[in-house]
Amino acid sequence: MTKRIVITGTDTGIGKTVFSAGLAGFLNGFYWKPVQSGLDGETDSEVVARLAGLPPGRVLPEVYRLKEPLSPHRSAEIDGIAIEAAKLSLPDLPGPLIIEGAGGLMVPLNRQTKFIDIFREWQLPVILCARTALGTINHTLLSIEVLRARSIPLIGVAFIGDEVADTQRTIVEFSGVPQLGRLPHLDPLMGGTLRDAMIAGFDLALTAGGE
Repeated sequence: MTKRIVITGTDTGIGKTVFSAGLAGFLNGFYWKPVQSGLDGETDSEVVARLAGLPPGRVLPEVYRLKEPLSPHRSAEIDGIAIEAAKLSLPDLPGPLIIEGAGGLMVPLNRQTKFIDIFREWQLPVILCARTALGTINHTLLSIEVLRARSIPLIGVAFIGDEVADTQRTIVEFSGVPQLGRLPHLDPLMGGTLRDAMIAGFDLALTAGGE
């Protein structure tokens, strides 16, 4: 089966879209964000298309494009639509696919379904993106517990931000989950600097699911 990896985060605004772009570019694969909330400015799919250097057609269209930068369930209600979980079926593609969720694991898609419910149904391996900033130990360990409670396979944690060695070590020791690496904040953030940071900061064979 073609490799498919879900990228999620402990929170919103962590940097998982940039990480997704880096991994999709490394794998020369496909990228898919099925639900996009907020259409002002550059969308996450457009960011990935710009940073990953993928050929045309490798960034798949969203199933739902919602105007307001809110939780998907609320943004959809404002737009007068309902997100249907059945429409988020996995595409069949001839190469690796990086799938990015919206926000964290418990983000509602509608009044009955959260993103983690979709992840449990898919049963695809997950990479959890976590900040290195204050508060990340609690958020990251809680996210790992939730994934384990639903028997969702977890490849490991990708840290994003400045090096905070003890925080990163503490999360790994308490959870037993591999640290895949760390992506620093990049200035300038460009395709070349992202590619170099991914190569320098990650065990990319492990990050790509063990290949």
